[in-house]
Amino acid sequence: MRKRPGKRCTVSPVLGRRTLGLLAGSPLPARWFYPSPPPEQRRAATSGALSIEIVSHCWRYSRLLAYQLSSLIDHPVREARVSVTVFHAREDAPTVDLLAFIGAHEVPNIRWNWQTLPPERLFRRAIGRNLAARASSADWVWFTDCDLTFQAGCLDGLNAALQGRRDALLHPRVEAKTDAYAADGDAPGNALETPTLLRADPDAFVTHPVTRATGPLQITHGDVARAVGYCDAVQAYQRPAPRWQKCDEDRVFRWLLDTPGTPIDVPGVCRVQHVDKGRYDASSSSAGLRKRVRGLQDRRRKRRRRPGPADADRPADSGHR
Repeated sequence: MRKRPGKRCTVSPVLGRRTLGLLAGSPLPARWFYPSPPPEQRRAATSGALSIEIVSHCWRYSRLLAYQLSSLIDHPVREARVSVTVFHAREDAPTVDLLAFIGAHEVPNIRWNWQTLPPERLFRRAIGRNLAARASSADWVWFTDCDLTFQAGCLDGLNAALQGRRDALLHPRVEAKTDAYAADGDAPGNALETPTLLRADPDAFVTHPVTRATGPLQITHGDVARAVGYCDAVQAYQRPAPRWQKCDEDRVFRWLLDTPGTPIDVPGVCRVQHVDKGRYDASSSSAGLRKRVRGLQDRRRKRRRRPGPADADRPADSGHR
C-alpha cells in the first residue's frame, strides 16, 4: 500500500472489528488512517499531587463494582487527587443502588462521578471511555474495568511513578489476580441486591506479569486522551449496539497510540476474576461457550501453578500475593 506524503488513507466507516483487529496487528501505522496523538514535547510533564481520573463501567456487575469502589474507601489516597467515573444505565437497578450507597461516603481526595448512558450506548465500552477522555481535565486517565481493585498504596504509588512523565500510554508492570470463580457459591452472583462494602481476601491474589496495556490497565496521558479520545475516530467503536459487545477495542487503542504501553511500578493492582459474565445474556449459547472456555483457562492456570515433586525443596515464593 502506498501513501502520498501529507495525505491520510481513507478508511471505510463500515470496517468491522475483525478488519480493525487485522490492521492493528499489521505493520501499517495507524497515522496512515487516523489522527495521531500529540507529540511528546507537547504533552505536559506534571509533578506533585497529580489529578488522576479512573474510568470504569458497569452493566449487571454490581458485585464486582462493589469490590472496586470499596477498595478506594478502604485505602485512602494521600498524594493525589482522584476522580472516579463510572458509566452505568438506569435500567441496572442494583448498580444504581450501589452507586447511591457509595456516593454517600466522603473520602479524602476522592470525587465520585456517576455517569448514566442509555443501555445501547453502555453496551459499547469505547463510547463511555471516549466521552470521559474528551471531557477529562485530569493529568492522567486510567481506563479500567469494574473487576479491578486498588489496594493499599496503589494510587499513591501510581502518583509517584507518574512524576514528570510524558508517555502516551502506561501500564502496571504486574497485577495480582484471583482464580476465576467457577462454581456456584464461590461468589453469590454478579448482582449485589443489598449495597454494602466488599473486601477481597489478600491471600486470594496471585501476581502475574503484564506485557502490554490491556483493557483494564490503560493509563493514558491526559493531553493524549483529550486530543484523540478513546477510538474516537473509529466509527465501529462509537456505534450503539443492541446487546453487550465484546471488549476488544483496547488493542486498536494501543495501535492508535503506536505503543503497547510502557511498564511502571504500581503496587496493589488486584483483579477479582469471575467465570460467569453477568453482562451477557445467560440464555445464549455464546454465553455458555464463553463460560466453559474461561473455566478451562482457569483450570489450566491452576495446573501450571501446582508445585511438582521438584519444587518440594525450593524456598517459598516471597512475592506479593
